Amino acid sequence: MRLKPAHTLLALLFNVAVASMAFAQCPPSVPVEGAAPPGPLPMFPSDNWWNVDVSAAPTDPASSSYIAFINNSGTRRLHPDFGGEASPGSVDIYGMPYAIVDGSQPKQAVTFQYWDESDGVNYSTRQGVPFYPIPAQAITQPHWVEGGAPGNVDQRSDDRHLLVIDCTNQYLYELYNVYYDTAQAKWLAGSGAFFDMKTNNRRPDGWTSADAAGLAIFPGLVRYDEAWNPAATDIGHAFRVTVRATNGYVYPASHRAGSTSGALPMGARLRLKKNVGGADPALRTNDPNVQKIFRAMQKYGVIVADNGSDMYITGTFDTRWNNDILNPAFGLITASDFEVIDLGWNPPAGAPALTSISANPNQVGGGSGSTGTVELTSAAPAGGALVALSSGSSTVSVPANISIPQGTASATFGITTSIVSSTTSTTLSATYGGVTKTTTFTVTPAATAPALATLSLNRTTIVGGTAAVGTVTLTAAAPSGGATVALTSSQPPLASVPANVVVAAGATAATFAVSTAATKKNGVATISASYAGVTKTTTIKITRR
Repeated sequence: MRLKPAHTLLALLFNVAVASMAFAQCPPSVPVEGAAPPGPLPMFPSDNWWNVDVSAAPTDPASSSYIAFINNSGTRRLHPDFGGEASPGSVDIYGMPYAIVDGSQPKQAVTFQYWDESDGVNYSTRQGVPFYPIPAQAITQPHWVEGGAPGNVDQRSDDRHLLVIDCTNQYLYELYNVYYDTAQAKWLAGSGAFFDMKTNNRRPDGWTSADAAGLAIFPGLVRYDEAWNPAATDIGHAFRVTVRATNGYVYPASHRAGSTSGALPMGARLRLKKNVGGADPALRTNDPNVQKIFRAMQKYGVIVADNGSDMYITGTFDTRWNNDILNPAFGLITASDFEVIDLGWNPPAGAPALTSISANPNQVGGGSGSTGTVELTSAAPAGGALVALSSGSSTVSVPANISIPQGTASATFGITTSIVSSTTSTTLSATYGGVTKTTTFTVTPAATAPALATLSLNRTTIVGGTAAVGTVTLTAAAPSGGATVALTSSQPPLASVPANVVVAAGATAATFAVSTAATKKNGVATISASYAGVTKTTTIKITRR
């Protein structure tokens, strides 16, 4: 037998030791709710937006007007949106619970309302696949889901987040608006997101997560194991904050959930000032642990992640929290003690590096197309950045390369597929500056030809002279070349539609405009859509002004 060189053996021993140390970070028994999260800390890389030092970041020119909007002609005080049980032994809780599992936890499929912006979904069928390692305890036991009630209690009128950490792989799974339907024996949710905590991968632009802003929730929580740990002198990350209304989104967010003029966008970051009226606001409380929380707000800030009550800071559910300390201390800080840093601010960096390659959708029927995206850590230099692309299978074709234009950090490219007789998964690769990133792409046998499923209007009663938006939906993704749906109106002078609307290849829906004329008396028009021998109709009522 050939002996390995001594340095190779040492390297192998070191790698085994590192792997053992990483695995040893798991709690002694899993699944478990609310245990100290696995290392290494902080969550996500040190240069992640949650962990970056913003103490020297520039202040946004409109900072004072944004703060005035939050104050809402009054004084808005900080509030800790976390704690323990609503009363001793109660099911209802304050704060965000979370579960820790290891890599052996069985994966569960989840049926989503917003399936096209969720992970763990077969995008051809819109159905969830076994992906989320949800512990069985979350179904029947209290305190595993936000709000406190077990997952089989339908409380979807509330947010009902479910957060799960895979301590073996450092993966984070987050679900929004969850409910376990016992009759169907399956999990339902509004949306779901997966995060590899070893990377800085963002959600695709326009996508939500389990949070409205498209961000991960867990890394922005105030945790007892940090704040009340005397060995932790620096919490090391920003916190999640809500405001009553938002307007669009900026980096690092990826999703909008409002368009209120004067409001902050999702992803905006506020920073607690170090000097207000000649004094440090962090010292208004004498409690050293709360001071540590306030110091983190000065160094890392708070990030707008959802619509809710103004200046509510999110933390974990933990029975060790003492709200008799937290509530009065937080109430000493007001919105006016904060400033807004430059919207979309990202710390300057060196030469851009390749950070990810992704595909949306990442699973299609053979013959259908998809769109790939490559992303850099920062804007491409003068002349742009040429990223090499490749596919591991002849079934999936991508361009040889894609150029990211100067001054931008991402670019998209087309993905084409061939018809297959069995499901085929391959690896798409992107290479730039010596760095290669990969993603998995799956091609399935072509499904039954799509048929017209629905025709709907966003407004079924409308004042003449204004417009409505219609939507046609197919039973499956449109084939290569798209699907042309014919449109007609029974009263063209009163309500007109285009002759047809095209559902793009790989998509399942398309929208069109319904234009109406001013009228002196109320009228009704029937809008019809036809495709592949199927016709759907709906009516719209046009009223006088």
